[in-house]
Amino acid sequence: MGADTKQLRTRIKSVDSTLHLTKAMGLVASSKIRKALDAMYKGKEFATALEEIIATLTSYDECKKTAYMSERAGNKVRLVVVAGDRGLAGGYNANIFRLLKEYPKAEIVPLGKRACDRCGKDVVRAETYSYSQAMTLANEICKDFLEGNCDKVGILCTRYNSMMSQEAYIKWILPLEKASDKKSVGAVFEPDELSVLNAIIPEYIAGVIISCVKESFASEVAARRVAMDSAGKNAQEMINNLELEYNRARQGAITQEITEIVAGSGI
Repeated sequence: MGADTKQLRTRIKSVDSTLHLTKAMGLVASSKIRKALDAMYKGKEFATALEEIIATLTSYDECKKTAYMSERAGNKVRLVVVAGDRGLAGGYNANIFRLLKEYPKAEIVPLGKRACDRCGKDVVRAETYSYSQAMTLANEICKDFLEGNCDKVGILCTRYNSMMSQEAYIKWILPLEKASDKKSVGAVFEPDELSVLNAIIPEYIAGVIISCVKESFASEVAARRVAMDSAGKNAQEMINNLELEYNRARQGAITQEITEIVAGSGI
């Protein structure tokens, strides 16, 4: 019986240590979430503005001549995969890699430590990913697309719905799709719409990439906070159950000792 209580005390101490860890990680995630959400909203505003410009330009018939709108017969898919830098974020990373399995032949450009480790590439951290890095990647994508090294380009990332809900999805960026209706704008494009469209494409792709990275990071932080809250509650419940079991075992041991003493005294 003594061995049982000792084992239970060790188990309670171990779970309590885990509880302190989950609480600490939850607090860190909580401290990051506001900054991450602010960065996400700013990134979305920037990407939306660029998408509106692209929609305006692609609505002109002249812009149909651009190579960026040409449909390719090939199936060379390139995916920029944005995953997390760390684990313990619930199903955040697992959802990304589950969706990635649907494109087994795709060429992968990983962003985030987990994605880089999975692909065996040098680590590019999502949390500190900069616009200059996005611009370098955008130029490479544009060059390879024009040279025919890839036929379709997308970003596999995570959409932030709320603190409790995030979902993995793919945002396709190339080839461009023609806007359904011609946009009425008071702008005059010089020297012409086609030249402006070709020049702005790298900026557009970089803006979309950085926006997706910011949104994915906000989703990761939110998922980690929820996961740590859930883990903390489970750990506390486990401690309560173990303490109850420990008290029962201890009471049983005391009762047994009293019984033995009474029996030995001959009363």
